[in-house]
Amino acid sequence: MIVKVSPEASEELMEAAAWYELESPGLGEQLIDTFEQATTKLSAPNPPLVPVIGEARKRGAKRFILQQFPFSLVTVSNNQTITIVAFAHHSRKPGYWHNRVSP
Repeated sequence: MIVKVSPEASEELMEAAAWYELESPGLGEQLIDTFEQATTKLSAPNPPLVPVIGEARKRGAKRFILQQFPFSLVTVSNNQTITIVAFAHHSRKPGYWHNRVSP
């Protein structure tokens, strides 16, 4: 599968990485590495995706949960493409990304 990253998700990743880097040098880079590993897993057959709850679920949104950080990659897919629409923190602004999932 082809994995695409929306501009919004990319910006969220960069903001989170910058915050982690300020907290502990090298940790922001580790977050980016973890994200890149996740995109590799997403491109493989049958990636470990979890359905989301609510209306976004009806529109096909799913999550890839990062193991080392409190973030999920919120994805939508069609045919051979998975698009990451949000890099969502597990406890901040729940559901803020719902409008990024097309009806």
